[in-house]
Amino acid sequence: MTPVILLAEAQKSADVTDWPARIGWLVGLLLFIALVYWLMREGWKWRGTLQSDLPPLPGVPEETGEAKLTMSGRYHGSTTAGQWLDRIVAHGLGTRSRVQLTLTDAGLDVVRPGAADFFVPAAALRGARLDKGIAGKVLTEGGLLVVTWAHGDKLIDSGFRSDHAAEHTEWADTLNQMINDTEGAR
Repeated sequence: MTPVILLAEAQKSADVTDWPARIGWLVGLLLFIALVYWLMREGWKWRGTLQSDLPPLPGVPEETGEAKLTMSGRYHGSTTAGQWLDRIVAHGLGTRSRVQLTLTDAGLDVVRPGAADFFVPAAALRGARLDKGIAGKVLTEGGLLVVTWAHGDKLIDSGFRSDHAAEHTEWADTLNQMINDTEGAR
């Protein structure tokens, strides 16, 4: 055989795809992704177990009075006050959802379709401010209404974003005025 024929035989193209190896890698990748999601879910459940000492959320009283303010928007979650990354997941407080807020003399009514509703009595309200972030959500400066309230012996920050961001300032001012009036009456 001549060297040209030997060279031509040596340069035969290899199989383009090794299907068993490719399927093996794909199955391995899918198993890894499933493991990561399972670990994330277990971490969420463990956080809920650690926060199980949080008392049940108060229900809405029968007589709340006339609505001072209403707002529709999004509920972005609750954290330990002052620790914007320490999400609270107990009693469904970590579940993001749509929200309908109503502020009355009795307190703040938080109605969340698809998640547990809760009520913050006026005596439990501690403050309101405009902020830019809470666990899982970061916005522009002042893009988030954060309400601080007491539940049991724990202070909680809950983050809300209105469908109309211009409402945030009125909500923060009204809540803080209501809190000051409540503290002055004590």
